[in-house]
Amino acid sequence: MTSAVFSLLAGYAMGEKVLIPMDYTQSNHLKAYGLVYNILSQGFNVEWLLNYRGGSFMLDSPAGFAELADHFQVSWENVSDPRAIYQIIEESNMEVILLEKAPKIAFYSPPNANPWDDAVHMALDYAEIPYTIVWDPDILGGALAEFDWLHLHHEDFTGQFGRFYSAFHDQLWYMEEVATEEMTARALGFEKVSQMKGAVTRQIKEYVLSGGFLFAMCSATDTLDIALSAEGLDICDVYYDYDGMSADYNDKLDYSKCLAFTDFRCHENTLQYEHSDIDTPRSLAPTVYGQSPTHYTLFEFSAKQDPIPTLLTQCHVDSLPEFMGQCTAFQMDKIKKDVIIMARVDGVPEAKYIYGARGEGCFTFFAGHDPEDFQHLIGEEPTDLVDHPHSPGYRLILNNILFPAAKQEEMRT
Repeated sequence: MTSAVFSLLAGYAMGEKVLIPMDYTQSNHLKAYGLVYNILSQGFNVEWLLNYRGGSFMLDSPAGFAELADHFQVSWENVSDPRAIYQIIEESNMEVILLEKAPKIAFYSPPNANPWDDAVHMALDYAEIPYTIVWDPDILGGALAEFDWLHLHHEDFTGQFGRFYSAFHDQLWYMEEVATEEMTARALGFEKVSQMKGAVTRQIKEYVLSGGFLFAMCSATDTLDIALSAEGLDICDVYYDYDGMSADYNDKLDYSKCLAFTDFRCHENTLQYEHSDIDTPRSLAPTVYGQSPTHYTLFEFSAKQDPIPTLLTQCHVDSLPEFMGQCTAFQMDKIKKDVIIMARVDGVPEAKYIYGARGEGCFTFFAGHDPEDFQHLIGEEPTDLVDHPHSPGYRLILNNILFPAAKQEEMRT
């Protein structure tokens, strides 16, 4: 995937800077990330002003910037003397983080992703940020070493095809998905899809431990850890791999292999549209559908002491409308103690947005399917971000895309 690029001429207007505000004065919050990514890709550094006017960006003023900003429909301001801004940041819960490079992005997605849309896919396309699609053969072939950042599509890494058998096993899209996954597994030398997915999850974990940045939403969050914990076990019923499951497998899960979660139990009724008790049971309660959404609230962190969670929660609002997915939220008592809770669902012990460091890398899990669609049933039209240029939920996604661009010596916490 490629994005439009207007070349910035070498050289700056000496002493001047431009500010890309990210408060309510910004005309297009989401495309501002694409603008910053484009600037980084041309070899220019950008300063991310954490907590300053919604997490604004500032850079030396290059010739040609106005045309580039106009292409991205992004508001900006001239700053003749930035010392006043730096003084405010120095005296407040704010920080300056230097962004140095445009991260190389991998987007994990099966070749027949329909009927699923994907929030990250839509965010990247709307912001005009380039990415490369990878799938199981690529990951098992070592392709992740080429990328700084990996997003996981709404995949079921347990090999149970999203547990959609009960409701959709006679639908063409479901049959095509199963057939594609099974043929791919056999081509790669695996007897079962679950074995292939297990090998993929271990490669993804190794990618993180070796310094990669991982981002996942919806079912990719909990099923990744379930698959890691179930290594060597068969947790797939006859509907999914044509034979039975390992006896008492819930008592044999190894939580030490998980990235984020612990002490969970898989739901043993595999026709149930829910994998485990990591998630809240709202997708099992039809009375929830159609009701007005609750909200989730971003936590405030110390920008100078905790720059990573501060960066990941940059937004122009701190209370955001809840949205559902196959994994809607994470039960607090199932989250490992060293994982940072960055957003919590109001009024209940559920986390919405979490971050953790593992080895030399890290992961961010964001529960739910589409930040601008509370319910989003299968077959609905995807969200058009032209109608949501200020979406705070999509801003959280795009924060993660710029995270690997940060100068890492500054980001150690």
